[in-house]
Amino acid sequence: MKKNWGFDTRDIDTSVRPQDDFYHYASGGWMKRNPIPKAESRWGSFVILRYETEKKLKQLITRSSDKMIRDFYASGMDMKRRTQLGINPITPYLKKIDGIKTKDDLLACIAELHTIGISVIWGCGVDQDMKNGDMHILYLGQSGLGMPDRDYYLNDDVESKRVRDAYHPHISNIFQLSGIEKTSARGMAEKVYGIEQRLARASMPKEETHEIEKIYNKRSLAQLKKISPEIDWVTYFTRIGAKKPKIAVVCQPNFFAEASACIREIPLGEWRLYLTWHLLNSFSSFLSPEFERQNFKFYGTVLSGTNEMRPLWRRVLAVVNGSLLELIGKEYVKKYFSPKTKKMADAMVDDLFTAYEIRIKKLDWMSPKTRKEAIKKLRAMTRKIGYPEKWKSYRGLHIDAHDYVGNVIRSSVFENQRMMRKLGKPVDRKEWLMGSQTINAYCNPSMNEIVFPAAILQPPFFSPLNDAAINYGTMGEVIGHEMTHNFDDQGSKFDTKGNLREWWAKEDRKRFTSKSKPLIAQFNAYRVADNVPVNGKLTLGENIADLGGLSIAFDAYQLHLARTGRKDIGGFTPEQRFFFGHALFERQNTRPEIEKMQAINDPHSPAQFRVNGVVSNLDEFYEAFDVKKGDKLYRAQKDRAKIW
Repeated sequence: MKKNWGFDTRDIDTSVRPQDDFYHYASGGWMKRNPIPKAESRWGSFVILRYETEKKLKQLITRSSDKMIRDFYASGMDMKRRTQLGINPITPYLKKIDGIKTKDDLLACIAELHTIGISVIWGCGVDQDMKNGDMHILYLGQSGLGMPDRDYYLNDDVESKRVRDAYHPHISNIFQLSGIEKTSARGMAEKVYGIEQRLARASMPKEETHEIEKIYNKRSLAQLKKISPEIDWVTYFTRIGAKKPKIAVVCQPNFFAEASACIREIPLGEWRLYLTWHLLNSFSSFLSPEFERQNFKFYGTVLSGTNEMRPLWRRVLAVVNGSLLELIGKEYVKKYFSPKTKKMADAMVDDLFTAYEIRIKKLDWMSPKTRKEAIKKLRAMTRKIGYPEKWKSYRGLHIDAHDYVGNVIRSSVFENQRMMRKLGKPVDRKEWLMGSQTINAYCNPSMNEIVFPAAILQPPFFSPLNDAAINYGTMGEVIGHEMTHNFDDQGSKFDTKGNLREWWAKEDRKRFTSKSKPLIAQFNAYRVADNVPVNGKLTLGENIADLGGLSIAFDAYQLHLARTGRKDIGGFTPEQRFFFGHALFERQNTRPEIEKMQAINDPHSPAQFRVNGVVSNLDEFYEAFDVKKGDKLYRAQKDRAKIW
C-alpha cells in the first residue's frame, strides 16, 4: 500500500455514509481535528494553502533585493509612525472634500477619489470591448455602497437587518475617530446612509449584473450626457486620464440616470459627508490601530464572524502583494515554481482538452452545426500556466519606507494610469489578470483563455508525489471548471475569438437553457446558517462549471488510467480516490456569518453543496460508491442535471 498518496484516510468520518453525505464522509475527520483559528472566518484546504504561501511571500519580501518591495512592507509594519500620524496622511483629500462649494468641485473630488481606488457613486475602468475583443473600451458601472450588496439596504430578512443595524454605528464610529463629536457623528451617519440607500435602490440586482446582454450598453458621449445631464463627462474623463472617449459601455444606464438626479437634488453638504465617509472607510485599514480595529469590527466580525484580526505582517503583506503583484510574483516563481511542475500541469490540461472534445462530440442535445462551432471554440482556447511571458514594469512608482498611506495612494494612481493608457489601444493577449503567487485560477471568455497561476499548482492540489486520482480530482477539476466557464450560461455567449456573439442555433440555446433550470431549482433548495437560502440563479454559472469541470476531469482521469493501468490504494478504487480529491479541494470549516454572506453575495455555492450538490448529479459517482434509491444523495435519473 502506498502510504502517502495525497489523501490522509484519517480525514474520513466513517460514521457518515458516502451515499448520504459525501462531503462530511470524506472530510468529517479532518473537520473535527481542525477548528477555525480565531483570526479566520473559515479554515480549509484553500485557506491553509494561502496561509502557507503567505509565509513564503513574507520571507521573499523581507529578504528581497528589490528596495521598492522592502520599503513598502517596512512602511506598513511601522505601526508606531502610523499611530503618530493618525489621519494626517489623508488630510489633503479631506480638505479638498471640505472645500466643495459647487457641483464642479463635487465632480472634481469624485474623479480624484476614483484615481486613488475609491469608487464613490460609480466606478470606471478600461477592459476589452466584449464585441470587439481586439480593442480596449471604457466601462462605467454602479458602485458607491459601503455594504457588500444593494440587498442589505433594501431587504427585510433577518440577516439583512442584522448587518444593517451594525452598519449605522460603524459609520458613526469612523466619523468619531476622525474627531467628530458623538451626537453629530450619528446625524452624519444617517445622511450618508440615506445617500447609499438611494443608490442601492437604483442599482441593478446582482443576478442581472451577471447577464452579459444587460450590462453591455454602448453609449456615445452625447447619449451619456443625455442619460446623466448633471455630470460633466468630458471634464471627468480628462481628470481620470481617459481624455475624451467617443464611446463607453454603460453597464447600468438607469443607475446613471438616478446618480445624475442625486447630484442635482442632494445638498452639497450631504455629499461632503458621503465622500468623507468613503475616504475614511476605504483608508481605515492603512491608518492608526483605532481605525483598523473599527474597520475589522464591521467587515471582519459582523460580516465574516471573525473575532481576532490577523497579525500585522499578514495584513501588510496583503496590501504590498496586491500593489506590487508582478514584481513579487517574479520572485515567487523563481524560487518556488519548477519547470517540471509546469510541464506536468500542461500534460494534464492536454488530457482535459481531449476529454472535453470527446464529450462535445457525444452530446445528444446539440445540433451538428453548433457542435462544430463548440469544438472550434475549444480548440482555439488558450492556456496560461504558471506565470506571464513578460512581467509588468513598476518603473516610475515612488515608494517611501516612511509613508504607508502615500505608497498605497501612489500605487493606485500608478495602476489607474497604466489602465487608462490602454484606452483605444489593441489588447495584449499575453497579459495576466492574476498574480502568479495567487491561489486561484480564472477563465476569461473575452480572451477564450484559461489561466492557472503557479501558486495553485502545489500540494495538496497538485504534486508529482500525489496519486494521479488526487491530482485529477483536485487540479483536474479546477482546469475543467475554468474550461467550462467558457461554455457556461454566460461564457457560452462568446465566440471562438472571445467576442460577444450568438453562435448557437436557436433551438440548441433553448435546450441548453432548459438543461440549466434543474440546477437553479436544486441549489435554490439548499440552506445555510439561520436558514438563509442559496441563490440558484446567482450561482448558476459556477454550478455549471463545477458540474462540467468534475465530469471532464473524471473522463480525463480515465484517459490517464488507460495509459498507466488501474490499482487500488488503501482499499479504494481509482474512481473513489478521484472523488476524494474533489472533496479535499472543497473541505473547510466555516463560521455562520461568512456562510450567510456567501449565500447572499457570492456566485460560488457554499463548499458542502459544491461537493454533495455536484456529485449527486454524476452517474460516475453513483457507480463508484454504489448509491441507490433511498440514499440521501440519490436523485432519480430524470432529475440529474447533465449539460456538458
